[in-house]
Amino acid sequence: MTQTQRILVTGATGTVGRQVVTELLARGHAVRALTRDASRAALPAEVEVVQGDLAEPDSLVPALDGVTGLHLITFGGAYFAPLETGPRILQLARAAGVRRITVLHGGGPTPLEDAVRADDGVDWTVLMPVEFMANALEWADGIVASDEVREPFVSRLSAMVHEGDIGAVAAVALTEKGHAGQEYVITGPELLTVGDKVDAIAAARGREIALTELTEEQAVAQWRAAGHPDDVIGFLVEAYGNTPEVGRTVVDTVEKVTGNPARTFAQWAARHADVFRAPASA
Repeated sequence: MTQTQRILVTGATGTVGRQVVTELLARGHAVRALTRDASRAALPAEVEVVQGDLAEPDSLVPALDGVTGLHLITFGGAYFAPLETGPRILQLARAAGVRRITVLHGGGPTPLEDAVRADDGVDWTVLMPVEFMANALEWADGIVASDEVREPFVSRLSAMVHEGDIGAVAAVALTEKGHAGQEYVITGPELLTVGDKVDAIAAARGREIALTELTEEQAVAQWRAAGHPDDVIGFLVEAYGNTPEVGRTVVDTVEKVTGNPARTFAQWAARHADVFRAPASA
């Protein structure tokens, strides 16, 4: 029987953080969730919500008391800038008796992740998920309004991962031996085109969805109209137009680490089907 451990989850209200919380609770562990605004956390009642900011590491001192594991993100503060506070966070974590740390990879080198990798005082694991299935939620408004998805590069391949599986890998690495110094690429179980994803959502919600392919220029204009800054648009053009090999290669990390097969996009779509349906008429 697994011994209960207390884990501090930072970024606990984010897409991945909420799943780390969920998976730890499902495994019977005590969860302390760090957020900059505890009043808006909306986490399960059994979670101990504490206020703090990774950009101000000394605010973590009370939150670290009595925890054995720590889940970290690499960006923080009001503007989600790359955190420069890694060395101090790790110093405080070691002093508090933290034994294991997971860090969610931020898409490239970051000061906090570099600090974690260089630390030999704790068992660390870097989580490197590919495209999140939750990214498909960006299509919800268009699907509800016009039964349509408008996207460029529709034949691109993605090994997109269920955010719950990222949380599951994190939960195991934070509470079990054997994951120290590991860099885990986390993917789903299949390669999908944009059309495959649209078809899965259509099947889940019980209504067809048209897929309209945009040119790169049309896509840039659409993203700009949605308020995306130029650096984000540049990233999207590169990531979608020239998806790196790691993003289109299925690996079995989820099953190896958790003992369960990675969840499919069809499962994700079924779980979120109502988001893609128009509200019932009064």
